[in-house]
Amino acid sequence: MHNLSFGSGSPKHFHAYPRTDFDLESGKPIKRTQKSKHSPLYPIKMIKSFGSSLQYYFKLHPFVGFFIALCFAVTIITILSLYENHYRTMNSYHKFDIGLDDYPFPKLQNLVMVAGHSIYTSSSCGKIEKEDSWYLEAYQKNAGQAATFVTHVEEGIDIAAKDESALLLFSGGETRKDAGPRSEAQSYWAVADSKAWFGKEESVKWRALTEEHARDSFENLLFSVCRFRELTGRYPQNITVVSYDFKEERFAHLHRSAIGFPESRFFYAGTSAVSNAKAGALKGEALVRAQFQKDPFGCQGSLYHKKLKRDPFHRSIPYPNGCPEIESLFRYCGPAPYPGSLPWA
Repeated sequence: MHNLSFGSGSPKHFHAYPRTDFDLESGKPIKRTQKSKHSPLYPIKMIKSFGSSLQYYFKLHPFVGFFIALCFAVTIITILSLYENHYRTMNSYHKFDIGLDDYPFPKLQNLVMVAGHSIYTSSSCGKIEKEDSWYLEAYQKNAGQAATFVTHVEEGIDIAAKDESALLLFSGGETRKDAGPRSEAQSYWAVADSKAWFGKEESVKWRALTEEHARDSFENLLFSVCRFRELTGRYPQNITVVSYDFKEERFAHLHRSAIGFPESRFFYAGTSAVSNAKAGALKGEALVRAQFQKDPFGCQGSLYHKKLKRDPFHRSIPYPNGCPEIESLFRYCGPAPYPGSLPWA
């Protein structure tokens, strides 16, 4: 049997050529695109694999896993909170970043605030000095009590009339459920209007407005400062508070110090209480003053709960939207003085 020799094209040399496909008609090799080593689902598989490994690790070390998860959650919450505060603050600044001439009262510089003490409930404005025309607490039911409210209104108007650059604000919210959705501030404004502004209507009425959310004396002051900023585009150069004379220490020292307003630019106009109720008023004032000494911002304990009771209709308080520069002052709560910077300091 003869041994056959094969040429270079014989089958035993096929392995020397790369494997490929040929077009039978043209005889030319067909080029094929090399497939990617990783399919489009590869990233998903990687994530699932990482998740499985993480789950397995947490099963082996549950306490470590819990601690890591807790830290991660706290970090996310903190970041979101900071972003929210920044966004809200920037929005507030943007909203109020306008020229002074765009505010209703850009030329007014000083604040005269009359603190409200009751709500006028009568349908007639001709009975403003009658006790049964006002909603009175038990300790207020004294002959001549209504006249003291009218005196506060008149005193505020007189002070504003002497200062052409003053904005007069009557301050006080809807503090009594049985009095209905009427505010102390609107009651005082209505009294002023019924009395034709005690002969000073042309001078004062156009710059006399209301602050209708305050629930205690501290908020009378702080909210009025913010309201002043909303209306004028600036913070008051000087502040004058009108209330009872026995409350001077509370307003002029405790509340003024709490908001860090300079003593040299703060003034107090006190009027007398009803003579036959003065002893009880002084006793009650001493108690409230002691509470504010321990809780200057009225944000804890009995002062805080009293404030909640004076919001029977759950009104949403708009501040500090109108005064973004002192937003942190509104949020502050503690026995120590506010540590931040203030526009009037």
